[in-house]
Amino acid sequence: MNTLIILLIIIAVIVVWFISIYNTLIQLIEAVRNNQKQVDIQLDRRFKVFESLINVVKNYMDYEKSTLSQVVSLRNQSIQAEKTGDQKGRIDAENAISRIASNISVVFEQYPNLKANENAMQLQEEIVNTENKLAFSKQALNDSIERYNATKKSFIQSMVVSLSPSKLDVNFEYWQLPQETIQDRENYTVKL
Repeated sequence: MNTLIILLIIIAVIVVWFISIYNTLIQLIEAVRNNQKQVDIQLDRRFKVFESLINVVKNYMDYEKSTLSQVVSLRNQSIQAEKTGDQKGRIDAENAISRIASNISVVFEQYPNLKANENAMQLQEEIVNTENKLAFSKQALNDSIERYNATKKSFIQSMVVSLSPSKLDVNFEYWQLPQETIQDRENYTVKL
């Protein structure tokens, strides 16, 4: 009788432990998905700021037409890639928009009247702020993916994952720069 009670207690502890690990993994998956949504919010915000900036600068330059076309095209590529589940294609399109954003201040230097326009300056600052928030969101996403991957690969947790792979074994794509951009930055030298 005592052996049966001890056996039932051990089984109950194992079941509770299994449920605890399962719930922890689900929480980590949901944290990654939440961070993906935060990146989406910042990407949407960036696109709206770009549209506002381009509307302000229409009177000043022809550059904005090609910039708007590029941003809209890249944004459409990103949305299409998201719909088809092509995370790499989405990351590449969004990184291309970031490169356009980083060149905005260079373009502003060419137009003194535009530089003096208060709305344009506020929007330019908003693009910089949005890029910073986007970088933070991407880092938070990558950190949450790393926490999830490290947890699911741990010894006991990996056994729990193998018992329910359809719900617990999710492969998330890290948000990263393209290899050629990384290489360009590694090769960068300051020229005097």
